[in-house]
Amino acid sequence: MTTQARYTRTAMLLHWVLALAILGAFAMGLYVHDLPFSPAKLKLINWHKWAGVTILALSLLRLVWRLTHRPPALPTRIEQAMPAWQRAAHHGTHHLMYLLFFAVPLLGWAYSSAKGYPIVWFGVLPLPDLVSPDPALAEALQPLHALAAWGLIGLAVLHVAAALKHQFIDRDGLIDRMRPGR
Repeated sequence: MTTQARYTRTAMLLHWVLALAILGAFAMGLYVHDLPFSPAKLKLINWHKWAGVTILALSLLRLVWRLTHRPPALPTRIEQAMPAWQRAAHHGTHHLMYLLFFAVPLLGWAYSSAKGYPIVWFGVLPLPDLVSPDPALAEALQPLHALAAWGLIGLAVLHVAAALKHQFIDRDGLIDRMRPGR
């Protein structure tokens, strides 16, 4: 695969850092959800919020990079070998993931605001509330945040499964476009 067919180093860095951040924030959210109320739970909730705001910032940076640096086109031989439904799934999955990169942290931020718990990013930068405190709104936003997070993880699993299919079944080298150091 030629270097022109690969993503830029910046795109790769943003891809992998965002992937790790999303997995970490998701795991932390699952872990903290069932903990009994304690100072440790409050600390982890704050870390989860900080991760969410960081993911939001990284997502914005990634979107700006993507809009200003066109990704490499799928190699013609790979695109021609893909059935139409796979091409549609490829594009649809990427669009939905980008949507959820923003929706998940924004829903979490709105939920925190509606609960009346401000976010102070890394304990230093107070962020504005997205909505006024409203217990009924908080009750509605919490499951939406969780559902969107599960949706993002489901799409990420599908994305990884497709990459592994290309690597180990199709053996077409598509994964090399995003693999660093090659």
